[in-house]
Parts: sequence; structure tokens; C-alpha cells
Amino acid sequence: MRTLTGIQPSGTLHIGNYFGAMRPAIDAQARGECFYFIADYHSMTSLFDPAERRKNTLGVALDWLACGLDPKHSVFWRQSDVSEVAELMWLLGTLTPMGLLERAHSYKDKTAKGISPNFGLFAYPVLMAADILLYDTHRVPVGRDQKQHLEMTRDIAIKFNQTYGETFVVPESEIRDDIAVIPGLDGQKMSKSYGNTIDIFGEEKATRKKIMGIVMDSRTPAEPKPDADKNLAIQLLRLVAPADVATDFENRLRVGGLGYGDLKKALFEHYWNYFAAARARRAELAANLDHVEALLREGADRARAVARVVLKRARQASGLE
Repeated sequence: MRTLTGIQPSGTLHIGNYFGAMRPAIDAQARGECFYFIADYHSMTSLFDPAERRKNTLGVALDWLACGLDPKHSVFWRQSDVSEVAELMWLLGTLTPMGLLERAHSYKDKTAKGISPNFGLFAYPVLMAADILLYDTHRVPVGRDQKQHLEMTRDIAIKFNQTYGETFVVPESEIRDDIAVIPGLDGQKMSKSYGNTIDIFGEEKATRKKIMGIVMDSRTPAEPKPDADKNLAIQLLRLVAPADVATDFENRLRVGGLGYGDLKKALFEHYWNYFAAARARRAELAANLDHVEALLREGADRARAVARVVLKRARQASGLE
């Protein structure tokens, strides 16, 4: 069973990205064959600075490799390095009904938020379908916000198979209802758009200042806090500290006697230690970018070996060969 995950090169990654998506995707390496690609073609629908795209793409590669993606056991590449995906997008696009694309929730949502509509944004689901179908993907882990796109991919694959004969594996979605919603520094969902994030590889002094600046209520340290489990620092501490340590801090807060300042100091220390190995690994990778580029090229070669077979099958089925 082959699982595929697309990674958006959208800038600095934070711990909400890590615990919500990165760690579950990386853990999947132990359960089967995993394909991971950096979706730089997709970024072109809304990012128009080439230097920023290169920077973001390289940053994503460094972050994922540092956090445990193992190119020896998985296939990891830059989307644009396998140009077969663009040709397959055209083949699929010729059979994709306009009405299907017009019903896409993400297109409506993004244009409603003021993002300038363009063909790439409108045809995003067709490129996503090509990303998936090009590699004979069996499963695609997605959150509920991407469920519709996966259903569209299935519709497009079925339409092609009905028109030209059995050509594509029709993928199954793996809807992860257990995806954690990680709270940000203000209690809302952690998101760059809210400015409430804790970066995975943030600078020490700036990150300490962020965490120590978390706003708490006005109760004194001595006062019991029966709602300690709802405390934002406790919720974040549970992510980065051993379970018994987090429970101990929660109990101390509940009965009274633990100051919020001490709690936030503990949160920072455990966060800093949690990502220490990843920070060291990222520094090593950043000092050897030729090695990182080589890993991406090797991954693209492995991905292309699959892509060429599938694309040839599609070309033959549709009468192009």
C-alpha cells in the first residue's frame, strides 16, 4: 500500500504544523511505503516571488529531514522535478467537468478572502489529482478540509477509467479525525495568519520571550485552579513534556502554589529540549546544502521511475501512443 503526502512550501513551520500533520506523516514511514513531495507548483497560485519560493522550498526540505523524514525508507522530492505531473494534469483536465471545479470549496473560500482568482487556483484540484494518480497511490491522509479534493480526484480517475479503460488506481482517503488542533499563544488555533505561533526552529531568545508573554488570568500563585487542564501553558506542555511531568505541573496548578511564571519557564525548557536533536540535525543539513539537493534529486529519480510507467499507461490508453 502506497501513501502519498503533499507538503506546501508556505514558509516557517510551527509546532502546530508539527503535531498536527508532520509527526503523523513521518510516523507513517514505519507502517508502509510513503511518498512525500514538496508542492512548489501549487505554491505558484498565490506566491509570485521566485526567491521566496526557492527559500520556502529549501526550508521545507530542511525542516522535514531534520524532523525525521528518512529518504532511505521513503521517497522525497520536489514536485517540479518530475515534470510528468504537468502532462498528466492536461490529460485529466480534458475530462474534468467545469461544474466539478466550480463547486470546489477551497476556490470559493480563497476568492472570498480576496485572493485574486487565476487558472491555477481554479484548476488546483486537477493538479492535485495528477499528483496522486501519477504514483499509483492507494491512500492519501487528509484533514476534513481536503476531503472534497480527494473525492474530486476519485471522480476524475473514475471518469478517465470509464472513458479510456482501466488506467488509474482509484485512491482512498484516510480522513484523520484525530488530527490535533494545537492552540496558539492566544488560545486560538495556532496559525501564521493569527500571529500566535511557536516556530519549530525559532531563535532561543525570541521564542522564550513569546512563551513568557502568554497572557494568564489574575489569580495569585497560592490560589487553587480547578480548571488547570484548560490552562494554555498546560495544554502546550502536554505536547513537549513527558506525560508524568505534564500531569505533575497540572496537579500543582490545580491545588495551588505554582506560579504562572514558573509554569511558562518550564514550558519553554521542555519545548527547547524537545526539538534539540532536530535543531542540531537541521544545522548540519543547512551547512551541507549540496547533500540536501542530492537527496531531492535522488528522490525525484525514484518518483519519476513510477511516474513514467503510469504516464505511459495513460498516454497509450488515450491514444497518444
